[in-house]
Amino acid sequence: MNIEHLVRMANDIGAFFAVESGAQAARDIYSHIRRFWDPRMRKRIVAHYHAGGEGLDGPVRDAIALLAEEEPQAAASG
Repeated sequence: MNIEHLVRMANDIGAFFAVESGAQAARDIYSHIRRFWDPRMRKRIVAHYHAGGEGLDGPVRDAIALLAEEEPQAAASG
């Protein structure tokens, strides 16, 4: 799956939770991605985060940081 598409999907999830405070929004975004995204998608977005996370909105970046704590670091690829 295209990384730009994953970033857009993650930011859309973030927009849904934007009404919450930053920390709570990040936890809820993390929880949603953890529950509903395929492991390959999670690994890809974590690799993107480790490569700088271009395009990830603030709370989404925080959520992916939480995810990165438990996902094995993958090599960043296109």
